[in-house]
Amino acid sequence: MRNSAEIERVKRQGSRHHTSLFSIASIPSDSAQSRVGIIVGKRLGTAVARNRAKRLFRELARLNRSRLASHRAFLVFPKRHALEVSYAELRERWDAALRRTGLVNPNTGEP
Repeated sequence: MRNSAEIERVKRQGSRHHTSLFSIASIPSDSAQSRVGIIVGKRLGTAVARNRAKRLFRELARLNRSRLASHRAFLVFPKRHALEVSYAELRERWDAALRRTGLVNPNTGEP
């Protein structure tokens, strides 16, 4: 998701779900395929840490692309603690959060 107007709309109107590692905001979208944006602020850390967080969450979104519910736009806000846990733990928490929020299709299997 690169359109700043759409990003602002998700920030303002999106339903939010918080975990200790990240937050997700989502809204219905006109696009047939789900659109994912990752927002990382400077308070997460250095540029290296911010870029690493973006890469990790882009990969999680890419791996789950086929499972994501259609017609949704959502933003991911990584937290600093996400960089301190193993990738396996992060992926497990990501999958659980997507299931809890209804952002994955229930009839699809694991990625």
